[in-house]
Amino acid sequence: MKKVKGVKKYAKQFLNAVALDEAPRGIEQLNAVAALMDKDRNVRDLLVSPAFTCEEGGKVITYLSGKLNMSETAAKYLQYLYSSGAISGLPAIIAAIGAQYRELKKRSKVLVTSPGSIAPAYEKQLAAALRRMTGRDVDLEYAIDPTLLGGIKIQVGSTMYDSSIKGQLGLLKDKLIKG
Repeated sequence: MKKVKGVKKYAKQFLNAVALDEAPRGIEQLNAVAALMDKDRNVRDLLVSPAFTCEEGGKVITYLSGKLNMSETAAKYLQYLYSSGAISGLPAIIAAIGAQYRELKKRSKVLVTSPGSIAPAYEKQLAAALRRMTGRDVDLEYAIDPTLLGGIKIQVGSTMYDSSIKGQLGLLKDKLIKG
């Protein structure tokens, strides 16, 4: 999908339009539309192509809103994005909404990558340690990467903590090459 200017502005408009406690549900509903646009080329073409009139696109959004049981606010916001020509940037807008929402709620998104599943007891310890480290509540997202061999990688915002065997071997290799 094409890049849209003013992604943060669109995200702020969404958060201003919904109550803060309703934002996660709205984000989930917008994600459903974005996933549908990603999976079905016909839906994407209906919403993005200039060959269709504003009225036709509006009817598609009304139909999708009903089928997906979207809130009135999320449906109106989708209509607004369509009429502004920004609906093609929906995934980036949703990411910006999520980031701004977490900032408002004083939360951090943390990606934990490990070679296998993490034990529930360790998950609690990890969440507590990350909460102390960041000074914020954390939303943990887990990913499995068998190539890590052991250890974990933790990404908090743009900061990466790599205690994986693969990462440590890479550091050792760099040191040996530099001498």
